[in-house]
Amino acid sequence: MIKLDYGFSKKVPYNYEEALVKAADALKSEGFGILTEIDVKDTLKKKLNAELKPYKILGACNPPYAFKALKEEEQIGLMLPCNVIVFVNENDETIVSAIDPIASMSAVKNEKLGIIAEEIRNKLKNVIENI
Repeated sequence: MIKLDYGFSKKVPYNYEEALVKAADALKSEGFGILTEIDVKDTLKKKLNAELKPYKILGACNPPYAFKALKEEEQIGLMLPCNVIVFVNENDETIVSAIDPIASMSAVKNEKLGIIAEEIRNKLKNVIENI
């Protein structure tokens, strides 16, 4: 696993489609559901007629933690859901990455969110490690 300034990333030994399934399964095992799925490749093709390797953004939500966060900071929805990306890089390797909620929540000046963000960070790290 590679730690980014704003997330966690891992090259996986699966093709793109298999990685999407593995990512969804790993998210489910940590209590997340996928609320949104954005096919960036398809969108850029339609809107710009631009070519891009396969790339999807999965909007993952863990409802109990989202509820806790919203109770502490009603506008935290601006930072939700947690994004997980599955893509094929320039070397034709399949990559799965997840946002680090500690990094994204650092802009919010609410100490009560720190515990929630740390717990979600651990869950998302587990997702990436277990794919």
